[in-house]
Amino acid sequence: MKITDVLLTKSYTGFYFDDQKAIKRGADHDGFLYVGESMTPGFKDIRVPGEAISIQLVLENGDIGVGDCAAVQYSGAGGRDPLFLADDYIPFLEKHVKPMLIGEDVSQFKTLSEKYDHLLVNNQRMHTAIRYGISQALLSATAISTKRTLAEVIRDEYNPDYQVLSRVPIFAQTGDDRYTNVDKMILKQVDSLPHALINNVKEKLGYHGELLIDYIKWLKERILKYRQIESYNPIIHIDVYGTVGIAFDHDINKIVNYIKSLEQTALPFKLRLEGPIDSGDREGTMIALREIRKQLDEQKINVEIVADEWCNTLDDIKYFADHKAGHILQIKTPDLGGLNNIAEAILYCKDHQIGAYCGGTCNETNISAIATTHVAIACQADLCLAKPGMDVDGGFMIVKNEMERVIARSKSRK
Repeated sequence: MKITDVLLTKSYTGFYFDDQKAIKRGADHDGFLYVGESMTPGFKDIRVPGEAISIQLVLENGDIGVGDCAAVQYSGAGGRDPLFLADDYIPFLEKHVKPMLIGEDVSQFKTLSEKYDHLLVNNQRMHTAIRYGISQALLSATAISTKRTLAEVIRDEYNPDYQVLSRVPIFAQTGDDRYTNVDKMILKQVDSLPHALINNVKEKLGYHGELLIDYIKWLKERILKYRQIESYNPIIHIDVYGTVGIAFDHDINKIVNYIKSLEQTALPFKLRLEGPIDSGDREGTMIALREIRKQLDEQKINVEIVADEWCNTLDDIKYFADHKAGHILQIKTPDLGGLNNIAEAILYCKDHQIGAYCGGTCNETNISAIATTHVAIACQADLCLAKPGMDVDGGFMIVKNEMERVIARSKSRK
């Protein structure tokens, strides 16, 4: 089945682009907005509306494959590609990509996705958001034309020994509303919670980490008080955006001791801590996470470290996995470009006995969230992010419902 036309439209995402550098430097809130000067190139303000580009691939029989080019909330930070605005990139796609896509045969996904993921335009690879969206559209087109789900296409081409698809635990994020949104998660029995967006030492972590300790105490008590069944034991997963490193002057021993206190605070629930340290570069962050994991394991501190910043591309993920830089790696899906890389990243982590978290960003769309949920299921990820948005309900609904639909179809074809 061949592509006969490509339609490109400006879309909006489920959240916003935020200037992480300005926020880490202490930008103040004014309602939902941040006030102050932006610090990351491309940002006119610290918070700007999230944008995407929808790609529709029209096939010979009239069917349409759909994908969304989307980028992470903190674009331009941690070694990522720059801010992705639709008006800047639609002309690029019209000129350089659309003519190539027309006439392509979508009967197989992997080879075609790899072709566009590695495509050089003016001797440069395309923005990760573009590669992300094109691969979604290609996967959608392959699935439609071969009468399979997206997950079945990925499974058949990447993980063929895996037959009947099964559920992946879901992780939801609160955004700044880290209290009310926790109640939503408890009511819906989310597997892992709450993310909590601890991205500022002064307001959220505390100069000695005391605010996070208080928050985990509250969180534990809230779960115990309002869980509807005693067997509901979610994993507490907090993303601290390197603020623990800042608070403790990047002293590994002090960081480990603090993490030990967090473990005791979270009991009886298991704790995961994402991004405890960010050295400002890949090598330094990898070394620090490797050492933190090593000390936690040696001291039998039952906290799992999740790598995020500077672990962006497929090569980064392999590098962090090879060096055991963390217990779990977030595969931040828009940062990897093509879905082919996401599938390979999950399988690589599993082959190297390190956790694979099929993550992403609140700043995606329903289309990209559905596509990556299929990849997570097909490759047996250890965790899948509820996305997009920060309201809990929307992202959880999209990912959870799609997961159940796909699994039901898989079982019916056993």
